[in-house]
Order: sequence, then C-alpha cells, then structure tokens
Amino acid sequence: MDTDEKILDIAEAADIVLWPIAMDFKYEDIYKMEPGSIDVCLFNGAIRTSEQEEIAKALRARSKFMIAFGACAAWGGIPGLANLTNREEIFNTVYQETATTINEEDIRPDTNYPGPEGELHLPRIYDRVWSLDQVVNVDYYVPGCPPTPETIWTAILAIVTGNLPPKGTTIAGIKSLCDTCEREKTEKKITQFKRPFEIIADPKKCLLEQGLICCGPVTRDGCGHRCTNNNMPCRGCYGPSEKVSDQGAKLLNAIASIMDVKDEKSAQELAATWEDPAGTVYRFSLAKSLIYDYKKGGE
Repeated sequence: MDTDEKILDIAEAADIVLWPIAMDFKYEDIYKMEPGSIDVCLFNGAIRTSEQEEIAKALRARSKFMIAFGACAAWGGIPGLANLTNREEIFNTVYQETATTINEEDIRPDTNYPGPEGELHLPRIYDRVWSLDQVVNVDYYVPGCPPTPETIWTAILAIVTGNLPPKGTTIAGIKSLCDTCEREKTEKKITQFKRPFEIIADPKKCLLEQGLICCGPVTRDGCGHRCTNNNMPCRGCYGPSEKVSDQGAKLLNAIASIMDVKDEKSAQELAATWEDPAGTVYRFSLAKSLIYDYKKGGE
C-alpha cells in the first residue's frame, strides 16, 4: 500500500482478513464469512476473468464498504486498452504472431486442461475489460497508478474516523491538475506533437505548450503533481476531473482547440505527428469511456 511505517498504524486500527500479496489467506476463507462481516474492502485491479468477477462479487457481498482502489479498479486502467481489440486478436498475437513464439499445435488458454494430477479448471478470459463498478456496486474511489501514500492515508483516516464523504466520491482533489499547476502558461498553440524523449522540456513552462501531450487539463488533481514536478507530462492516472464524464474525449476536444492549423490538410499533417492518440488520452479510462464497446471494423 506504499504507506511505509504507517502500515503498523493501519494494522492497529483494523484486522486484515485478506491480503493475497502479503499474507496467506485463501478464497475459501472469504466464502466462510457472513455478509457484512468485512468493514472495508480495498479492491484493486480491473475485471477481465471469471475469477476476478467471482471474487469481486464475493467480497462485495461480505463488505460494508467497497472501495475501487487504484486506476484499474476505478476506470479499467491500462488493461482497459485491450478493449480496442478483442480476446481472439490478443490470443493470435500472444500465441502465434510474436517472433519468438513457437506454437505449432496452436495451444490457447482454455477453462479445462487435462493434467497428470487430474483436470485443471482455469478462469475464463472475457472478451473485454470492466472497471469494478461495472460489475459490482462501489462506494468510493481511490485514484492513481498507484495512489500516492498521501491519498491512501487520507482514505484510511476517513474510514477509521468515520468521517466519510458522500457515496460515490473520488477521494482526491476536485480541481483539474492544470488548475493547480504552477507552470507558466501563455496562449496555447501546438505546431508539432512531441514525445518526452525527443526534447528536454523547459521545467518552468506549460508542457502542453511545448508540444507534449499532458493530460492535466482533464485529470483530477491530488497526486501532488509528481509527474509534472519531474518534468514529465501528466499521464491521467487520477482519472477524470470533476464533471468530466469522458476523460479521453474531453482531452481530444481540448487539444483540437489549440492545434495551430489553417485547413483540413494542415490539421491532418499535425495530427499525424501524434503517436498513439487513443492510448494516450484513454490510457487509464477506456473501459468507462463512451467508446468502450468499440470493435475493429465499426461493429
């Protein structure tokens, strides 16, 4: 949880009933619990498999409060970019098309596998990725990839003291990162899109004005400006700012309004200098975007 020595304070405040990465608890321990016996569940990760869906529903049924912990649980995160394709195309790439793959028998993941010890039953991989609240009811959101220690501690204190905000609240700032950024801003006009490795950015000037795609205008603040303070553009991991329903669409609109173009041809030429627009503007939120059901071919 990246809380350093404060994890000891957390352990004093609550009994930890399930922490797979650090403690030896089994799923069967969850099913033995009564409904509502868990006060708070911090659930991290998106939902892509039947196992993840099953555990999310089991924990929701036994938890008084369900918190989407981190960008993947809150909006699908980087795994959500898989929604730009489908399961079959992913399997083709991973198990057949990569240069180092030798798979003459075309073996693919399956839910049943006969092994020496008997038949193994494996989770089903779904055709798309869901955020946690697309599968179960979520009470609060703790954003970030990962959430900063300060954000985590704010959430923990709210839980321990009972001073919880209204249901559905994202426990972070309410302004956009751009609103609280101290970099110098002038009239924005982009003549060329650049990637961070291509230039040494001026540490005082707005990164977007320097041609770097910064998600700050549409991203919720509360991260402490960790990326921009280190001369890197915001990636958008704290999710959409207040009143922004589609983070990627809003950013596309903002960037289009500051492109220095005169006609359709110059607009296309400038847009061609932007590498991976979808992966940039929807890096953490595609699963909850307006185009989350996109399929190649327009289907």
